Amino acid sequence: MPVINFTYQNLNELLGISIDKGELIDLLPMIGSDIEDYDDENLKVEFFPNRPDHYSVEGIARTLKGFLQIERGIPHYDLTPSGTSITVDPGLANIRPYTSCALVEDINLDDDKLVQIMEFQEDLHWVLGRDRKKVAIGIHNLDVLTPPFYYKAADPLTTSFVALDTDEEMNLKEILENHKKGRAYAHIIDKFDKYPLLIDSEDNVLSMPPIINGELTKLTADTKNVFVDVTGTDKKAVDHTLNIITTSFAESGAKIKTMNVIYPNETRTLPDLTPKKKILRVENAQRMIGIDSSRDEIIGMLRRVRLDADALNEDEIEVSIPPYRIDVLHEVDIIENVAIGYDFRKIRARLPDVATVASEDPHKAFENRVREIMIGYGFYEVMSLMLTSEEQHYQKMNLTEDERVVVAQPISQDRTMIRKSLLNGLMEFLEDNTHEELPQKIFEVGEVVYLDKATETRTRGVSKLAALVTHSTANFTEIKSLTASLISNLGLKMTVKPLDHPSFIKGRCAEVVTKGDKVKGFFGEVSPLVISNFNLEYPVVAFELEFNH
Repeated sequence: MPVINFTYQNLNELLGISIDKGELIDLLPMIGSDIEDYDDENLKVEFFPNRPDHYSVEGIARTLKGFLQIERGIPHYDLTPSGTSITVDPGLANIRPYTSCALVEDINLDDDKLVQIMEFQEDLHWVLGRDRKKVAIGIHNLDVLTPPFYYKAADPLTTSFVALDTDEEMNLKEILENHKKGRAYAHIIDKFDKYPLLIDSEDNVLSMPPIINGELTKLTADTKNVFVDVTGTDKKAVDHTLNIITTSFAESGAKIKTMNVIYPNETRTLPDLTPKKKILRVENAQRMIGIDSSRDEIIGMLRRVRLDADALNEDEIEVSIPPYRIDVLHEVDIIENVAIGYDFRKIRARLPDVATVASEDPHKAFENRVREIMIGYGFYEVMSLMLTSEEQHYQKMNLTEDERVVVAQPISQDRTMIRKSLLNGLMEFLEDNTHEELPQKIFEVGEVVYLDKATETRTRGVSKLAALVTHSTANFTEIKSLTASLISNLGLKMTVKPLDHPSFIKGRCAEVVTKGDKVKGFFGEVSPLVISNFNLEYPVVAFELEFNH
């Protein structure tokens, strides 16, 4: 999770008061923060990805103002038309089609603030942008530019500029090949014939999204006015990101000016800071939190967390949500904010009204039996995360990407999807433990999730067992014997058929089927390509079985 660094002095200046350090340390966890570290001058805090508006000290101060009763309800930001525009090239439709832009004037920068802005930008790239694939941000020195602006599809061989932190002009293709950022993010755009480019009316290059800004528009401590661009493949995510950045600047006294974004079929004026509105039922909040607060008291709690709330009737409240709060999607999210405004420390634990007699889940009993058998074979159990990434799950396992359940706002680039197999997690474990002695024998019993083909929206969980063995002479006979013994110990008989599986050596992989499909799966010798992808040196044999119990 992103770590936000700031000083007590910086926070107190934004709050307009001096808050006791001890009180601050106690209060920050109540708004969803984990205190990473602190000393007499500085604080390091973490926030979950659902609150990217807290990735700047300005955003943190905005929320704390509500808790400290300095300000209540939605902050209101004045928007002034800039009188300028950015025109979007229709040639970007299949490359990187969306942009949201604004001008921000009268900002105050110093060296520390410049570092904070860069960290804020990268945190948003990571959480909202999926490492720039979905959203990329540029913040430029406006005073060296001449509006209006253009977002175009440029020829990579005939278009050139001086990229950030260089002094040599290179064409766009050379930047991808030679610049550090170009090599890191080239995979996002290098498959296209043309690359995205932002220029002003005098053909000055602002940036090549999502790769690198131009050296011309580099921010310094003397910068007073900035041009903010957000480009990407998701229109809503691009708009949300611009709202978060511009309102953060406004919290420190800067002025936001709107721009017209001109598409072939429409013109949009951005940023759009219109609040969303949702309905909260008082009864639902009382029941889910376990409080008996009145409607008016709940309205006060909502205003404390910087939402606006107005009574519609005795049981319904209309809640207005600020444009930077992208985490509020449903009534339950509003109820969570009521609980935050109430203060979690005041909520008392209580026993449920219904007493029950517990018994072991039959499914878990079966899985525990499997664990006992595997441990009896001398295997060590591994417990890995259900979240993985396309690279680990598909590319490294030599598999073709297919339908899967993806994470809308992943906390990191290696946790972007829910696993459909246990094998890649076990291979990762071997990769992390190459220093351990051989043989290594590991297994995992866990759940995977598939997208339901019938509905394409629902998911179904499936219990699986996977095991790996690695040593210098690991072979097909060894893993076949292990699989057969396991099936026999479960009281079943297996049928074996040849299987061509991309993760395994051709001709050394077999499918396992039992009567009634109670257990099915495969076993074999892992392909040298897959072994190499995980930086392993010795043969690996494996099986993966699915339980229908």
